[in-house]
This record gives sequence, C-alpha cells and structure tokens, in this order.
Amino acid sequence: MFPFPVLYEDNHLIVVEKPCGVPTQADRSGDDDLLTLVKGYLKEKYHKPGAVYLGLVHRLDRPVGGIVVFARTSKAASRLSEQVRNGRFRKGYLAVVHGVPYPSQATLDHWLSKDHERNLVSVCFPDTPGAKRAFLRYRTIKTASDRSLLVVELLTGRSHQIRVQMAAIAHPVLGDERYGPKSGASFSALALHAAEVVCEHPVSGAPLRFRSFPPSTAPWRIFDHEMKSLGPLIS
Repeated sequence: MFPFPVLYEDNHLIVVEKPCGVPTQADRSGDDDLLTLVKGYLKEKYHKPGAVYLGLVHRLDRPVGGIVVFARTSKAASRLSEQVRNGRFRKGYLAVVHGVPYPSQATLDHWLSKDHERNLVSVCFPDTPGAKRAFLRYRTIKTASDRSLLVVELLTGRSHQIRVQMAAIAHPVLGDERYGPKSGASFSALALHAAEVVCEHPVSGAPLRFRSFPPSTAPWRIFDHEMKSLGPLIS
C-alpha cells in the first residue's frame, strides 16, 4: 500500500503528493525517499519481476510538500523534461511568508549562486562564477496576523529559489530555518507547498492540470477559506 495520495496514474506517468519532510530521491540521511517508494508501489501493484523504470522529471526540496510528477517510460521522461526546459511544464506554489509584501504582486529577478558543500543558495552579482538568473511571479491572496498567503509561479527552476528570493525581499517563508529567522522549528514546518502543475501529456499532448492543497494545520489553517476558494493558480 502506497502511503501517500496518488493524484493521477496511467501507462506513461504517475503524479503523487509528497508530504513535507520526505526527500524526493535518496540522500545521505538514508531515510525513505519518494522515488524509491513509488517504484515499490508500481512493482507491487503490477507484479513486475525486475527493476521498475521511473523517471524523475523535477524535484521538491525535502521540507516542501506537494505535487511531484514521475515518468513511467523513458520516452515520457524525455518529453516531460523537454517541457521543463522550454517552460511548458509550469509549477504554482502556495506559501505563507512573514509580513506583507509590497507591492502585493510582482515579478522577482535575482542572480543566485549555490554553495554545494553547504547546500546553501544566496543572491549574488551577475558576474559571480556559476551564477544563474532566477525569476518568479507572486501575488498576495490574504494577510492575517502579520503573515501573508501568496501564490507563487516559478518561471525558472533554481535550487531553493522561492525560499531565497522571498527572503531577499525581507519576506521569508514561514518556518524556513535556513533562509529565515531561526525559531528552532522542525524542517517539516516550512510553509511552502507545490499546489499546481500544468503540463501536456507526454504521449497524447492533452493538457493536464494537477492540484494539491497543504494540510489544514498551522500555519495554513488561518487561510483555509482563501485556499479552498482559489481558482487556477496558473492562468
């Protein structure tokens, strides 16, 4: 029995909901990872005697929950990866941030550099070796108790991008111990959720839209009504 919700499944792809705290793929912690768990689910469900192919199309940071799309064939993996590269694989997030962003909606443009040894990303100058340009678009949905619920669309796919860019404008994601204020909270408390993916089916070309909502727990609870009444996050 697979422990997490399966949002969509056919012969070419499988879409699942990753809880925060679970790594997308195996890491040094040795904890159960989503890629291995989904392979096990498919192997058991379809009684596959050998190794199960599963293509990792995109990733979520370990403390981020939400939608993850896997390819079940190499052809699907290649076509979905092409959509990622050309911007047709689009991702919308829900985030609760500290404070009230001004303006209430904007496009952020930063250059980012990653320290791979420390797994830390920082805003840098464009001429920094290895720097990559990062764009995202956010809009504020609701503010309460000096916290704001945002819809964020990633326009590029950089490591830790939303967390770093929101922190760079002084509105870090709530519960982000790495880029926000230190509170001693667990990594699983990060208020960032991959809530929508829009793409094309890798074989039929049909438009696909997947939705997921964060759990009705703190700090999301105070924004339950606004989240449940949202239309499409990505137009």
